Amino acid sequence: MTLTAKSSRSRTRLHGATAVALAAAAALLTGCSSGDTSDNPLDGGKAEAGTVVVGSNNFAESTLLADIYGEALRAKGLKVSYKHNIGSRETTYGLMKNGSVTVLPEYNGSLLAYLDAKAEQTSADAVNEAVKAKLDKQLTLLESSPAEDKDSVSVNAATAKKYGLTAESTLADLKEAAPELVIGGSPEFQTRQQGLKGLESVYGLKFKNFKALDAGGPLTQAALAQNEVQAADVFTTDPAIVKEKFVVLKDPENLFGFANVTPLVRKDGLPQEGVEALNAVSAKLDTKTLLDLDAQVQLEKKDPLDVAKAWLKSAGLG
Repeated sequence: MTLTAKSSRSRTRLHGATAVALAAAAALLTGCSSGDTSDNPLDGGKAEAGTVVVGSNNFAESTLLADIYGEALRAKGLKVSYKHNIGSRETTYGLMKNGSVTVLPEYNGSLLAYLDAKAEQTSADAVNEAVKAKLDKQLTLLESSPAEDKDSVSVNAATAKKYGLTAESTLADLKEAAPELVIGGSPEFQTRQQGLKGLESVYGLKFKNFKALDAGGPLTQAALAQNEVQAADVFTTDPAIVKEKFVVLKDPENLFGFANVTPLVRKDGLPQEGVEALNAVSAKLDTKTLLDLDAQVQLEKKDPLDVAKAWLKSAGLG
């Protein structure tokens, strides 16, 4: 399936001046890692020679991924410092280009949409090649992980039980039940190909009704949990899935595109042992694992650095 490089939400949650103004507050609200070593994430200037600077955008999952990358590099003997909670992609990409940041956790399809909104997405590998062709010449992508944080159609526990849906079920398995279900999502979800239009044209799903809510946020989560809607657009690593026992339906036709967690790196800033360490992380990190790690940070309020270290050790990478 061919898709235009567009996502129903950006993988950076705050934008522009607001993101900069709230960067310090975000460090507290999202569980700022004890691995932070930079007082000001917006400090410019090239990284100190021999130091790998790992950055993150200003949301909890990015902070966690940065800690995973940084501690995997430290386990290989590399000197690492952090610039957490920087802000939006517009800011972090600039810091990658000017050498202030060496490594950044990214989402391949979202990055492609930022670099070229008209690019098509046919596979994760094709997306990565398209990104590499558009990147600043000093930057490149390493290997993508299977872990994705992207749109999904999820159903609540009662609906899953009623229709026999499990974590192995696909969107196609919802076809007979859909006419009895109300689906919720952002207003735009109703008219987008990566929404109701695509669900009908690709999977043949025709729902009883649509309820306009928010983009996978608290309104959508509450409506699904309270059965005001039986299906909704929920993002695949949102801890609400664990908390509320939502069932995420698989999307084998990739209607919702690609959002594989992928290291973005400066070519001149990461030695080969660092490349190998981050590729090893990607090989081990899948969506189910990332969802569990996100839940530990966001629901159980664990320090993301502690969560990162524990997972790396369990995966034989720490």
